[in-house]
Amino acid sequence: MATTNDLKNGMVLNIDGQLWAVVEFQHVKPGKGPAFVRTKLKNVESNKVVDKTFNAGTKVETATVDRRTMQYLYHDGTSYVFMDTGTYDQLEIADEIVGSAKNFLLENQEAIVATNERRVLFIELPASVELEITFTEPGVAGDSATGRTKPATLETGHEIQVPLFIGQGERVKVDTRDSSYLGRVKS
Repeated sequence: MATTNDLKNGMVLNIDGQLWAVVEFQHVKPGKGPAFVRTKLKNVESNKVVDKTFNAGTKVETATVDRRTMQYLYHDGTSYVFMDTGTYDQLEIADEIVGSAKNFLLENQEAIVATNERRVLFIELPASVELEITFTEPGVAGDSATGRTKPATLETGHEIQVPLFIGQGERVKVDTRDSSYLGRVKS
């Protein structure tokens, strides 16, 4: 048990038997009346986001979330197989739980797998990854002067928008949160 004064981003709460991750929180002390905590919570299973307000000091039940660094091995068609790098135990994770992280997963890449009572909750990737462009239309001289973009396919099969001067075979840095191009990777 914790109080609403102990809330932090990423903390997982057990509210009415459902697990909710704290996305944002704000302690509010109005001039009149008691203090309260305004939160934005994301349901771990359905990804639904809700706003919830608690009175300051209210007790909330926290969920024990075990975050382990695991290595992605392969996709067998129905699930993604990860290996615990410490114990070498393999864990199969359903496509729905992996979600958009699949767009940036390469074999042997490490990711953080969060579990609660042996049930996988979600996959956390680094904020950015470096991937190779496997296909994009060739650039034309003078393309670097404009801010326009073109589609490019990454080695994972995911398509992102890149500046016109980026060519096939180049390595780029991509933001895993919104699939945005962050820059070229110097080799």
